[in-house]
Amino acid sequence: MRHLPPLAAVRVFEAAARHENFTQAAAELGMTQAAVSYQIRLLEERLGLPLFIRSKRRVTLSEPGRKVAPLVSAAFDGISEAFEGITQEDDGVLTISTAQTFAANWLAPRLGTFQIERPELAVRLHTSHTMVDFARDEADVAIRIGTGPWPGLCQHFLMRLAGTPLCTPEFKGRNDIEQPSDLLRVPRLSPQDALWRQWFEVAGVDTRDGDHSGGIRLDTQVAEGNAAMAGHGVALLTPLLWRPELASGRLVRLFDTLAFEQGSLWLVYPEHKRARPKIRAFRAWLERAVAEEAAQSAPEEFTPPEGWPPPEPQ
Repeated sequence: MRHLPPLAAVRVFEAAARHENFTQAAAELGMTQAAVSYQIRLLEERLGLPLFIRSKRRVTLSEPGRKVAPLVSAAFDGISEAFEGITQEDDGVLTISTAQTFAANWLAPRLGTFQIERPELAVRLHTSHTMVDFARDEADVAIRIGTGPWPGLCQHFLMRLAGTPLCTPEFKGRNDIEQPSDLLRVPRLSPQDALWRQWFEVAGVDTRDGDHSGGIRLDTQVAEGNAAMAGHGVALLTPLLWRPELASGRLVRLFDTLAFEQGSLWLVYPEHKRARPKIRAFRAWLERAVAEEAAQSAPEEFTPPEGWPPPEPQ
């Protein structure tokens, strides 16, 4: 008969040890910080050893805690994979969740190369603008805009998304657009978007007397880009998502100025799934595809936020 400490307390220890932070462990587990601290105390009393060294502002693993932490994490990974294997996980199917514009304009046109590399995998691409709940949703991985960090998830920086005005050549010529301030007098798509205000600020344009809130309002870049190509106005779009349209001349870039979104684009998936072959394969392929994109883009579009990457379990 195995003499195991309480598994609930061990699970709390595993999360707290991985983060070396009781607050982040509590967020991952859906508990209060006090409950995390209580479970750790119970485990320490059971073992007769301190697992953490506590100071006023932080906790760090003690020597016994540092020895046992990777073994406990590996054990939970094994338990998770064992139960997924008999309940729901199909290693032959990779389900990706991402936003509509990124899916349509960047990921979908490239997925064929991943399928050639991994023909044994069936790839499902779901589009959504809502947050992914990996505990309930079918997604194996997600690609989302955000700032992070996200407790319990592995997160890999992909790129920053920036907007710049694009329109058809005919629209530009018809409206005699020569300088950024000219955009205040022509139809703009989704003019209420805060990124427009940011772009004008970066471009040095005073919008107090000419920036109006009328016009067509759309909720995706796909819709804005299609409206722009139909000649309905100027859209603030991410150039790297519209390379074919720019190369063919269906759209033209009016100015070099870029306004960056507050968040960046990340690949995320649950930490306990990080060793799954299909996820490792997709991550490796995606990072190569992003590197190819970076080679023909502005460097700042592929510079991660300050402080990244964070420490990550191996």
